[in-house]
Amino acid sequence: MKTSAKELSCAAHGVSVAYNENPVLLNVNFAAPAGTITGIIGPNGAGKSTLIKAMLELLKPLSGTAEFFGGPLKTARSRVGYMPQSRSVDWDFPATVREIVEMGTYGSLGWGIRPGKKQRQLTAAALAQTDITDLAKRQIGELSGGQKQRVFLARCLAQNPDLLILDEPFQGIDKSSQQAIIAVLQELRDSGKTVVMVHHDLKTVPELCDRVLLLNGTVVAAGTVAEAFTAENIAKTFNAPLDLQSLGLTL
Repeated sequence: MKTSAKELSCAAHGVSVAYNENPVLLNVNFAAPAGTITGIIGPNGAGKSTLIKAMLELLKPLSGTAEFFGGPLKTARSRVGYMPQSRSVDWDFPATVREIVEMGTYGSLGWGIRPGKKQRQLTAAALAQTDITDLAKRQIGELSGGQKQRVFLARCLAQNPDLLILDEPFQGIDKSSQQAIIAVLQELRDSGKTVVMVHHDLKTVPELCDRVLLLNGTVVAAGTVAEAFTAENIAKTFNAPLDLQSLGLTL
């Protein structure tokens, strides 16, 4: 059965991107139905982060469009949360964990309006959901890699978005933080929200994702994990046969 535009949280239509006239992405099409987790999978330099930045209008594509909940980003910006890569964040910024998470609520406020009771409640809920309430008064620069990732996921959650776009949320984190974040993402999916994330750990894809976009400059395969995440498609994506058994995969 086809999914209608109204049931899609986001979609890319023919997105192409170049840096300094060097093509990075060519004619990328994919869609993320509501209430699913989609993993964007591919080797380094495949254009994974570039795709989501182009969709979010953080860089200008050569061609193509993106839609969110059936319309352009400007009509749905408050419903879309974005978590960038950890290496793009200034960890020396002088702020506490609570202050960072509360920043996720600012989009719902008018210019010059300070956060109130509702924003404090959203902040507290996001801290609790990511299990970092005990870190609320800590300076962001004092935290471990896994704790930092939870903080920026919590900031995204404090916005209360219907769609979360995450750029490598498991990068450089410990096993316990990874499991905690997986639990949060699955809880969000089960509540009807949508997650689209750049992901590099192939062995966790079947556990975590409902759908995949296999990408290497262009789309190799896209669809459900059962349809698209095959040994043949993985080999095409990474330009080499992979030892799936060593990765813990039995496809």
